[in-house]
Amino acid sequence: MRNQPPPIDQNSAPEHIWSVSELNNQARNCLENNFSGIQVEGEISDLIQHRSGHWYFTLKDEDGQLRSAMFKFQNRNVRFNPENGQQVLLTGKLSLYAPRGSYQFIAERMAPAGLGQLQKQFEELKIALQQRGLFDHAKKQQLPPFPHQVAIITSPQGAAIRDIQTTFARRFSGIALFVVPVAVQGEGSSQAIADAIDAVNLWTKDGECAEFNPDAIIIGRGGGSLEDLWAFNEQAVAEAIYRSKLPIISAVGHETDITIADFVADIRAATPTAAAEMLSPDRSALASRVNDLFNRLKSTIANQLRHADLRLHALSRRVKHPSFQLSQSAQRLDQLDLDMQRAIRNRLDLAQQNLNQLTQRLQFNSPANQISQQQLQLEQLYQRSLRAINSQLSERQQHWRRLAETLNVVSPLATLKRGYAIVSDQKNTIVRNAKDIEIGDTVNARLGEGSISCRVLEKA
Repeated sequence: MRNQPPPIDQNSAPEHIWSVSELNNQARNCLENNFSGIQVEGEISDLIQHRSGHWYFTLKDEDGQLRSAMFKFQNRNVRFNPENGQQVLLTGKLSLYAPRGSYQFIAERMAPAGLGQLQKQFEELKIALQQRGLFDHAKKQQLPPFPHQVAIITSPQGAAIRDIQTTFARRFSGIALFVVPVAVQGEGSSQAIADAIDAVNLWTKDGECAEFNPDAIIIGRGGGSLEDLWAFNEQAVAEAIYRSKLPIISAVGHETDITIADFVADIRAATPTAAAEMLSPDRSALASRVNDLFNRLKSTIANQLRHADLRLHALSRRVKHPSFQLSQSAQRLDQLDLDMQRAIRNRLDLAQQNLNQLTQRLQFNSPANQISQQQLQLEQLYQRSLRAINSQLSERQQHWRRLAETLNVVSPLATLKRGYAIVSDQKNTIVRNAKDIEIGDTVNARLGEGSISCRVLEKA
């Protein structure tokens, strides 16, 4: 490995001759160490989205251009599709592509230009509304446990409404859903959302529509960039949510998207699906709860009947007349008890049968069988790999033995062992011609085993 070259001394002639790759690496280190974590804004041109997942493009302005790259593990976090001619803000470092010696910018984050101003507006409005008390948790309303109707304020063409409708249908289809269609992005969308919130509250209050009486409101949309979600960051929407008499769930974007509407709403849902789950009781859980209450009621009634029977028998011993009527009542009571016990046993037998069927299905689909098969396959693969490795090792060892034998045949040491010698002068220079030495000189002779020093007496 080549040693790291010393720095160039500008006051003296360089003692080290730099290679091109060394100089490029030095320049790259200098750029990356001094220009990392910086931001640059410009227009995208010559965009190439390579099939490897990496992006290559030129960032330019009126007076210059900068070759740029954004690798796959970084650009997968970009929340929009960049296009030629788009103004963007990049965060990253300056570098140099050593094989070509080309100066470039390595982007680690990318955002549309102008988002910084939007973020500033977001923070300013958030602080202002918080100071006015619009985020006060004490004023937030509770969600109804079993709503009859839910108003959904969103775009009828978006993915959010489909997710909400699917979730309600899966969990509790008896809840009526009323979709109030609005634009969720673009000019005028924020006022449309605010007007829809006011309209739902007004219709509910005045009773203009007898069939429309929602218990809660869901507002939201699918994911997008900060600009796409900006309608839910407007003051008009925040104030409409705050003055709503109906509880509102904000379900805007994905889990990582935070809007002003989320802070003002009575509750924030990570996704539209999560909002639907908050307002739709789990049908299976309710069925389980009802079944549990039924069993508890049945047990309570049985205990009360048992105590009543004991009390009746106690009273029957004390009351002598009319004995026949009491005996008839006792017999009727016993019959009812037997009927109830029979009904309980039938219910328990049916439950036991269901449990046995579920147990058999669980055992049939048990992952233990699959794990056993996978372990057997793993053992087979291990044995095959072990045999392949041993075979390759054996072949390599035979190959190395042949190479060693070949090397030994052509080795000069083998020639020396056959009686030849290598002669060198006092400077360890090999003597190939008798003219290179004089009579009386001392020479060294390398033999097959050891070496000797000789004095030249004559030359032939």
